[in-house]
Amino acid sequence: MPVETDEQDGSGKVLILVVERDPHIKKLERFFLEQAGFRVEFADDGVHGLERARLLIPHLLITEILLPGIDGLSVCRSLKSDPSTKDIPVLIFSILSAEARAREAGADAFLLKPLDDARLIDAVVKMLGDRTEVSE
Repeated sequence: MPVETDEQDGSGKVLILVVERDPHIKKLERFFLEQAGFRVEFADDGVHGLERARLLIPHLLITEILLPGIDGLSVCRSLKSDPSTKDIPVLIFSILSAEARAREAGADAFLLKPLDDARLIDAVVKMLGDRTEVSE
């Protein structure tokens, strides 16, 4: 099965995979990230998040810690231990005050909820560096 990338979909946009269980947070994240020019895909739980990350190879993965199936810290550890996904930057975005645990799991950044659009977009842009050149 071929790996889908931003180039293959023709949009030229940076792909962000979000693993989030809360439908309200997902809706807001989609809105804020798409308004900032990113392409956004979602997974509802850790198992599907890992599957989607391995299939899509996103430019960035954002995950909550409290997920059904496999928690977000385990998702991060699995991605970082797999040679095919180890370079995907991971942002842990959680209601839990667990920055040290997120860093131990290999996360590249941590944001504490509640969702703040400016903080989220700033963190994403900072993590992506030069890859934030998106088409409109």
